[in-house]
Amino acid sequence: MDTKPTIQYDDFAKLDLRVATVLEAEHHPNADRLLKLQVDLGTEKRQICAGIKQFYNPEDLVGKQIIVVANLAPRTIRGEESNGMLMAASAMDGETLADVVLLTPGKPVPAGSTVG
Repeated sequence: MDTKPTIQYDDFAKLDLRVATVLEAEHHPNADRLLKLQVDLGTEKRQICAGIKQFYNPEDLVGKQIIVVANLAPRTIRGEESNGMLMAASAMDGETLADVVLLTPGKPVPAGSTVG
């Protein structure tokens, strides 16, 4: 496994990690591996595109709480705007991606709760 360079605390502190509740989830219309999620961040709703289609059915995500990077600059992915990034653990089997596990709070908390 490749490790990334050491960063300073100030770099980590720039991340705005928050709990989001998935309101809707559907297949991305222009991509084989992406799902398009509508999430509630407490004070606003956003769309996030994520490469988790191989591991999650859209209907199983609705109502689930996930951890997102809320202050990532928006990006257009295959014609759809993604405004944030969900956090997930990737399990590898050698060089092959074996599983993706979404990071979630241990118990329900209000949407928009900070993670630190």
